Amino acid sequence: MKTSTPILIRLKTVLSLRGIRKSQHYEEIQNGLFTHPVKIGSRASAWPEHEVAAINSARIAGKTDDEIRELVVKLEAARKVAA
Repeated sequence: MKTSTPILIRLKTVLSLRGIRKSQHYEEIQNGLFTHPVKIGSRASAWPEHEVAAINSARIAGKTDDEIRELVVKLEAARKVAA
């Protein structure tokens, strides 16, 4: 069975894909509406591309904030299983 390597994307790309400013992005992380970043170096962070896509799709589908919080919890829990 072939597994694909997750693609990590940096903040500038995440903000572009989401169409929001940096302060709003980090506010949504604090409010549980977006996943926390993954440390990729001592001063660098990124997000798994599939997580950004899943949250964007949930927003497009009109999911409530509570439903998106549930999704964020599942996505972050999946990181631990994958490790």
